[in-house]
Amino acid sequence: MLMTLLNVLYVLLAVAMIVLILMQRGAGAQAGSGFGAGASATVFGARGAGNFLSKSTKWLAITFFLIALFMGWHFTHASKAPAEAQQKAAAADLGLVSDVPTAPAAAPAQQPANTAVPVAPAANNAVPAAPAPATTVAPK
Repeated sequence: MLMTLLNVLYVLLAVAMIVLILMQRGAGAQAGSGFGAGASATVFGARGAGNFLSKSTKWLAITFFLIALFMGWHFTHASKAPAEAQQKAAAADLGLVSDVPTAPAAAPAQQPANTAVPVAPAANNAVPAAPAPATTVAPK
């Protein structure tokens, strides 16, 4: 829920920043004011628009970057915890990890060299052949 709200706020901040940046005059705008382009300055006053727009753009940009940093940090840490837990669970299912500490393995006992290990007889896994289809000769 929090991340959905932050994503919506993030998009709205981006749109507001775009609008505020496009409303501001550039450094070369004073040259065009002599040819009739200075009429837009009467809306906010001679200098009021630049101060208001630049301050609001600054705070929107700061908020935009803070939300971006928080969401990046949150997604990185939120994705690590389930992955580690999932790896531990998978290792426990395979029997690779146990919660109980085990004692070190004892050295294997020496076996005499001439003892033979009995071998089980091989199972007959042969598949029986299918019977040949019966052919009948039609009388003439």
